[in-house]
Amino acid sequence: MSASAPSESAFGFLYVVATPIGNLADLSERARTVLATADLVAAEDTRHTGRLLATFDARAELVSLHEHNENNRIPELIRRLEAGASIALVSDAGTPGVSDPGYRFVVAAHEAGCRVVPIPGASAAITALSAAGQPTDRFVFEGFLPARANARRERLKTLATEERTLVLYESSHRIGAALTDLVAVFGSQRPATLARELTKAYETVHRATLGDLATWVDADPNQRRGEIVLVVAGASEASAASAGITLTDALDALLPELPPTRAAAVAARLTGTKRRDAYRAALAHGSGGAKGD
Repeated sequence: MSASAPSESAFGFLYVVATPIGNLADLSERARTVLATADLVAAEDTRHTGRLLATFDARAELVSLHEHNENNRIPELIRRLEAGASIALVSDAGTPGVSDPGYRFVVAAHEAGCRVVPIPGASAAITALSAAGQPTDRFVFEGFLPARANARRERLKTLATEERTLVLYESSHRIGAALTDLVAVFGSQRPATLARELTKAYETVHRATLGDLATWVDADPNQRRGEIVLVVAGASEASAASAGITLTDALDALLPELPPTRAAAVAARLTGTKRRDAYRAALAHGSGGAKGD
């Protein structure tokens, strides 16, 4: 390391701080300490963050950092870190960088050799997923769908066969159109959950089919208000319902052509039935199965 280059130990820390998505009690004690003691808080909206800091009497220096100014502001923030300042990065709600500003600043901090420290907390995507009643072992976070209808439908077409649970953000003024497009592309019977105003006074978590959700939102203007997360079952969970295929239908078609074990495996995948249950049904189906099992 040259004599002119700052040593890593002299660098300040960049703290990536999750803030509440609604309920202020969700701000952790660790986050409060970091926000109260940081030399600088880089915020998406300084007015919004200023009100948050005022709730626990923190008086940190605030600077705005959002998608419209980050290219110009990040170099100065990196210089502050290199000079030993500690900076807390926050968005208006939830975890910075998750469909919110912050990603580019984090990249620049890593590239400059600064220490990046996550301060975990609320995230609307994970909060919704935990309460949605959809499979959580594998999921895809897609963030916001395109605002324009044609682009939104094209994006959904690329996701129609995705077998993992989908987590989507949607705005209040587009939720009706988004659900209409989801029904058109995914089918009305795909299981889904609408999570709205999470942790707030009018929190709603409603699990139904996409068709029923679209009808429900259309009939109730209150469901078109606030912050919305959609959690949609993957294609493998919904293929049978969307296509109207029952286990009996699947076995009727498959057993004349396949041995019971193979027919049961395919039928289970098509209908979302447990494989052992499909195999029992295949054995009980009669002697119509192909030979060789």
